[in-house]
Amino acid sequence: MTKYVHQPDFMTGDELSIPTFSLLDPEGDLYPGAVEPALERDHARRIYQAMLATRILDERMLAAQRQGRLSFYMQCTGEEAAVVGAAAALNDADMIMAQYREQGALMYRGFSIDEFMNQLFGNDLDYGKGRQMPIHYGSRKLHYMTISSPLATQIPQATGYAYGQKLAGNGHCTLTFFGEGAASEGDFHAALNMASVHQVPVIFFCRNNGYAISTPAVEQFAADGIAPRAFGYHMHVIRVDGNDVLAVYEATRQARKIAVERNQPVLIEAMSYRLAAHSSSDDPSGYRSKDEEELWRAKDPVLRLHKWLLKKQWWSEEEETAQQETLRREVLETMKRAEKRSSPPLESLISDVYADITPELQRQFDQLKRHIRRYPDAYPRGAKSLDLGVGSGTDSQGEA
Repeated sequence: MTKYVHQPDFMTGDELSIPTFSLLDPEGDLYPGAVEPALERDHARRIYQAMLATRILDERMLAAQRQGRLSFYMQCTGEEAAVVGAAAALNDADMIMAQYREQGALMYRGFSIDEFMNQLFGNDLDYGKGRQMPIHYGSRKLHYMTISSPLATQIPQATGYAYGQKLAGNGHCTLTFFGEGAASEGDFHAALNMASVHQVPVIFFCRNNGYAISTPAVEQFAADGIAPRAFGYHMHVIRVDGNDVLAVYEATRQARKIAVERNQPVLIEAMSYRLAAHSSSDDPSGYRSKDEEELWRAKDPVLRLHKWLLKKQWWSEEEETAQQETLRREVLETMKRAEKRSSPPLESLISDVYADITPELQRQFDQLKRHIRRYPDAYPRGAKSLDLGVGSGTDSQGEA
C-alpha cells in the first residue's frame, strides 16, 4: 500500500541499522542470551577438522610457492569459519559456486588432499587437465562448480542454476560465494534482481573481508556494507560474524530453509578479515598495518572453534597435536607425489572441446606438434608427451 506525504522527505538509509548475528565470543564462550545451534558432536568435529586441514594446506602450499614449486596460490586464512560454516549448513547435493578462496568448502565435502594437489600441479590426474591456473578447483561429484578467473561471473550463473533447480523441484539450492569487491561488479546487481524477480532458491554469500586486493572497504562503497543492497531487490538478508562458525552455520541453515521451502533468494554478508595476502603475488604490508592484522588475529576463527570444542569436551589437545602432525605429513607426502606425475597428454588440449574434434582444431593441433618437434628443448613437457628426446636440438624428422 502506497504511503503519501505532502512535504519532501529525503532518505539516505541511515534510518536503518543492520545488526551482526554472533553466537561465540573470541574465547569460545556463548554470548549472554545466545542459543547454540542443534549441532551434533560428530558434525562439529567434521567442521573443525575441515577448517584445520584448510589452514594447514594453505600454510604448506604458500611455502611451496615461495620455494618455486608452485606458480601461484591463494589462502583462505582468517575466513575458514565463513566458508566451512556455510558449506556445513547445506545439503551435500546443493550446488556451490565459489570465487577463489573457498577451498574449505571442498575440504568439508571430502575433496582429498590428492585431488587438491593434482589440480595445483596440473598433472595427468587433474580434473581440469592442466588447463587452469592453481586453486581453480572443481568437482562434479561434490557439486562444486569449477572456478572461473573473471570476477563475479559465478553470481548470475548461480541464479540461473537455481532457476533450474526450482523447475526440477528436487529440494536443492545453490550457494554462491564472492567478496565484497566482487559486489561492485554489474554481475552482482543483475544476479540479485533476476533471482528476486524469478523467485529462485539461491543464497548469495558475501565474504566481506575488508579489502578488494589493496582497496579497503571504506574506499569501495559509501553505504553500510553489502547487506543493505538486498532491500533494493526485496530480498531476505542477514549480516553475520564471519569469524564465528556457529553463527555462520545457523544463519546459512535458516537461509537454506527460506531458499528451498519458499523458493526465495537470500543475501548473507559475513564480516571477516583476510589474515593472509590477497594472493602469493601480493604484499599487504603496503596497504595495511601490522597492528590491524593483530587485532583480527585475536579473533581467529579456527582458534575460536577450538576453544569451544575443548570446553564441550568434544576435542582434546592430544587430538589437536596428532591431527596437525598427520595433516602436515599427508600434505607434504601428497605434494611430492603430485609434482612428480606427468602432465596431461598433449591430445587432451582438444579432445573434449567439442563432441567431435573439428578440422580447424585438428589443423591447429598438428601445427602445434610440428612446432614442439622443431623446438623440443623449449617445451620439455610437450616433447615428453610426444615421446621426443629433449636435448637433441632436432625434431623427429631430423630438421635442425
